[in-house]
Amino acid sequence: MPYLHDHKLFISHAWKYSDRYTRAVKFLNDAQNFKWSNYSVPEDKAFVGMSSEELGEQMKRQIRPVQCVVIVSGMYVNHSDWIQYEMDFAKKIGKPILGIKRWGEQRTPQSVVNCADEMVAWNSASIVSAIRRLVP
Repeated sequence: MPYLHDHKLFISHAWKYSDRYTRAVKFLNDAQNFKWSNYSVPEDKAFVGMSSEELGEQMKRQIRPVQCVVIVSGMYVNHSDWIQYEMDFAKKIGKPILGIKRWGEQRTPQSVVNCADEMVAWNSASIVSAIRRLVP
């Protein structure tokens, strides 16, 4: 089997909507001939009792080493200052942002559309293809 590039990814998510995060992880794990490392912290390892400043620093530590930031869109993004913080920081340090438009979504948050280098459909093939385009 040929060498597979290890794509270092951060998947932005809100703990309240962790099912979307879990599904995105499953899409990536199930993709054939695709290797990736997850730099985001899942809900069961959530940071507890941190100040906003400490949480912001933790997010920066997760985003700095990645090659791409993945945003699963949904209207909840409009109400999450942290997801906007992650997108802004990723842009600031030159990380590509992949926006995923969830299946059946009627409206996509404009903040995700504005920040994303590419928007794709909610399926494994389109997500993996876009990551390969965005990550050299």
